[in-house]
Amino acid sequence: MNATATPALKEQWLNFRTQQPKTRIRDAAAQLQVSEGELVAACTGNTVKHLTNDFPALIQAMPALGKVMVLTRNEHCVIERKGIFEIINTENKHVGTVLGKDIDLRMFFSRWKYAFALDNDDTIGFKKSIQIFDAQGHAIMKIFALEQTHAAAWEKVITDFSAIEQPAAITAAPAPAATVYNDAQADTTAFLEGWAALQDTHDFFPLLMKHKLSRTGALKLAAGKFTYPVGADCVKTLLNGAAATGLEIMVFVGNPGNIEIHTGPVEKILEIPNWINVMDEDFNLHLRTDAIAQSWIVEKPSADGIVTSLEVFDAAGEMIAQFFGKRKPGSPELSEWKELARKIRTNN
Repeated sequence: MNATATPALKEQWLNFRTQQPKTRIRDAAAQLQVSEGELVAACTGNTVKHLTNDFPALIQAMPALGKVMVLTRNEHCVIERKGIFEIINTENKHVGTVLGKDIDLRMFFSRWKYAFALDNDDTIGFKKSIQIFDAQGHAIMKIFALEQTHAAAWEKVITDFSAIEQPAAITAAPAPAATVYNDAQADTTAFLEGWAALQDTHDFFPLLMKHKLSRTGALKLAAGKFTYPVGADCVKTLLNGAAATGLEIMVFVGNPGNIEIHTGPVEKILEIPNWINVMDEDFNLHLRTDAIAQSWIVEKPSADGIVTSLEVFDAAGEMIAQFFGKRKPGSPELSEWKELARKIRTNN
């Protein structure tokens, strides 16, 4: 995936769209043996513009746009949330945050490499959006304009952040080396003692790092004490149960560069072969159920009592999605959420 003269790549993309107009660009890129970011860059010109890599400032400019749709995905799940950017903090060198009732993000800027502004173009298949990619050309986050989006503010952001250089190619870097874990040699007793002493769910990741454990390896070590394996139909059970009762839940979907969170009810659940979907007005979720290789109900102690989650993983041990009951620090989790998690456990 080296940077080359790309008229040929753009032509390949246009030909591909003619033959397979319904195939999404991510899947098309895989078939063309390039990254999605390379395909977007190949269309640089009237439809696509490179933006500067001042990513914190770019995110700080988002509230002026009004209502937008933010999309984050990984290999097997897509989350889409419509709303406005509210409270933004980009001062932490490790993670930037967007907090609000609609848009809720955890952004890892060290993974962000390229930003593009795309315009509506039916021929190329692009919609007006700002798209962020990592060094490998994988999409981290996309922000789409809606009818309610402030058009003048959108154009000002694109003008303010347009890069001086506008190359029609990017170089997709090799994937970073895989993290080496210590699952087989873990000190199980010490790890479980650390788990039992948790006071905040945010302390769980540092605990994994301390013991050099993968997440799935940690869940297996805690099986029967803090974690419980459940069947692959668990997400379907959860979403249908929440929809039937009006229970407000939290849905976390992420990739190495961003985590997007929905908090609230889910209403319209649509199941199609190999997929479970939420198709609400301001919230969509598309999760590939046939990719679920492991599913766990997980209990973590906290200062507010036990916090329960459902976590689903693919065959490589990568998290597909994570679900909680709606809660805020200082409040115990909802009894209705506990009951739904119990139902998922007992129906395993």
